[in-house]
Amino acid sequence: LSYGLVYLVIFLFRIDYSAFQAAGSLTLSIFWYFSLSILSRRLDPYSLAVVPGGAVSRLEEIGGVNWHWLRSPETIIDRVSGVVADLRAELSDDWERYIADQALAGVPVYHVKQISESLTGRVEIEHLSENTLGSLNPNQAYIKIKQVIDWLSAVLALIVLAPLLLLVALMIRLESPGPAIFRQERLGYGGKSFTVYKFRTMAVSAPEAANVRSLAVTKPGDSRITRLGRFLRRSRIDELPQLINIVRSEMSWIGPRPEATVLSSHYSMALPFYRYRNIVRPGISGWAQVNQGYVSDDDDEIEKLHYDFYYIKNFSPWLDIVIVLRTLKTMLSGFGSR
Repeated sequence: LSYGLVYLVIFLFRIDYSAFQAAGSLTLSIFWYFSLSILSRRLDPYSLAVVPGGAVSRLEEIGGVNWHWLRSPETIIDRVSGVVADLRAELSDDWERYIADQALAGVPVYHVKQISESLTGRVEIEHLSENTLGSLNPNQAYIKIKQVIDWLSAVLALIVLAPLLLLVALMIRLESPGPAIFRQERLGYGGKSFTVYKFRTMAVSAPEAANVRSLAVTKPGDSRITRLGRFLRRSRIDELPQLINIVRSEMSWIGPRPEATVLSSHYSMALPFYRYRNIVRPGISGWAQVNQGYVSDDDDEIEKLHYDFYYIKNFSPWLDIVIVLRTLKTMLSGFGSR
C-alpha cells in the first residue's frame, strides 16, 4: 500500500525517478518483510486456545503452534493469539457463551477448518469449497491481468535466456541420443489438452501401451534420468522451455502443475473434483511444488490436490509473490527434485 501511494504521487505530479531503483527497492522490501515474517514465527510461535468438541482433534497434527486445550469455559489463559473452535459442532451453551465473550473482548475466534487451512496451506476436499469471495470461480480480473504480465515477462525472458537455452539444448544432444526437447500432452486451463515443452532429462525409450501410466510417473532415483538431467531437474532449468507455453497463453509462471493426460484420466476417476484444479492456468511452479515436491502415488496426489485447492481458493497476487520467493529457495536447495 505504501509503495502504491508513492507511485501514485510520482505519476500524478510527474516526478522524475529511476525505474531500476524503484523496482529494486520494492523487491528488497518484499523479501525483507517476508524473511522477518518467517523468522518471527519461528522465534515466537502462535499460541491458540482450543475449545473442545467437533473436529478440533485434527489440530494435534499441526506443528509450529502452541495449542492450549481448554478444559472448561472458566479456564483462563493469558497471551493467546486467538481461540479456535469447530463452529459447526453442537457446542454447549456455556461454550457458546465463552466464544461470544472472547469475540466481544477483541480476541480473534477462528473456525477449525479456517485455521487448519491457513497453517497447513492445504484445503481438505470435503466438498467443492467456495473461495473467500463466495464463488467457485477465482478472481476473473486478476486472471486477465496476470495473463498480460505473464506474456510480457515470458517474451522478455525468452530473449534474455536464448543463449542459455541453446547451450542446454546442445549439451543434451551431445550427452545422449534423442531430441533436446521433450513434448507431452497435458491437461490445462479449462480442461483442454495442450503440448507442454521441457528439456529432455531422461534417456529416450519406447514405452509399451500397458506401461504408459507407470512410465509417466518419475520415481525417486529413476534410472532413466541422465547425469545432466539430474542437474537440470534439481535447478529447474528443465522447465524453461515452458516459456513458450506461457507466450501461447497455455500456462502461467505460477499455478497448479499441468498433469499428463494419461495421469489426469486416472486421477479424475480416483479423486473427487480433480478437474476443478484446471479452473486456473497451470504454472511452471506452484503452491504444491514449493510445499510438497513431486508426487508418485494416489496418496501423494490427494495431498497435492489439497495444496492446489488452497491456491485456487486464495488466488491472489500476494500468494503468487510468496510462491515466487519460495521457488527461488527451492531452486537453490533442489527440494522435491527427482
